[in-house]
Amino acid sequence: MADPYQALGVAKGASEKEIKSAYRKLAKELHPDRNKDNPAATERFSEVTKAYDLLLDKDKRAQFDRGEIDADGNPTAPFGFGGGAGGYGGGAGSQQFDFGNSGADFGDIFEGLFGGGGRSSPFGSRPRNAPPPKGANVSYRLKVEFVAAATLDKQRITLEDGKTIDLSLPKGVEEGTQMRLAGKGRSGPGGNGDALVTIHINPHPFFERDGNNVTLELPISLAEAVNGGKIKVPTVDGPVMLSIPAGASSGKTLRLKNKGFHTKTGGRGDQLVTLMIALPEDDAKLKEFVSTWENADNPRSFMGV
Repeated sequence: MADPYQALGVAKGASEKEIKSAYRKLAKELHPDRNKDNPAATERFSEVTKAYDLLLDKDKRAQFDRGEIDADGNPTAPFGFGGGAGGYGGGAGSQQFDFGNSGADFGDIFEGLFGGGGRSSPFGSRPRNAPPPKGANVSYRLKVEFVAAATLDKQRITLEDGKTIDLSLPKGVEEGTQMRLAGKGRSGPGGNGDALVTIHINPHPFFERDGNNVTLELPISLAEAVNGGKIKVPTVDGPVMLSIPAGASSGKTLRLKNKGFHTKTGGRGDQLVTLMIALPEDDAKLKEFVSTWENADNPRSFMGV
């Protein structure tokens, strides 16, 4: 992947807000749903999403800035370590492995090098009557689509041994939620370690999250604003009909109950729909109408101007 800053078109010192804004703009333009016949756009969408993932992770961003990892998140250290085609991998980029904190028992290795058998070593030794250690835990990073996280769709994850699991997302899932899969780590004398799955929720081209609510800026035509009526609106559960009140202004927010994220207590948030009047560019008939329309109202009067 290219330099993540260049991929998003932001400066190296860009703030989190600037990174999110740049990604949102590119995601709307390049999203596969809008470019079904343009594979180049789909490839570019994947590239900017990877760049966004890296730069929004503070630790990985710092590692990249220090030159410790490359733009794909693989270590740049010598001695042949790192990811790439030879490393472990899941299915179609659905998760990443991080063995940096796997919890492996290096004491056993050093005991073997320095005499073992319960004798003291420069790194200490395990008591003779201690239970045998479990295998190492394995960390995974699972990317979940925004809508799937809101609706708790099951997610398939591929473990490092090649086995797959259909994972049920927990209620209240959010960015950084960690799930522990007991016994799904590496094997050891005392049994298997665990799999630690950290959830990363991909941004959506037009939905955003506000707590357990989903927010949406909805473009409406001038006629729809003036006359009102029912229009079709996207939600995480699929399109629904929404009643627009006559005389609606840009910025008016309407609420769709129970169309948000599932809460930890079992309920659901709402979808908050903010109306945005979209005027056509250079419309001759509209200009003619406005030129003859007499309206003495001053919409800025409350500001004292």
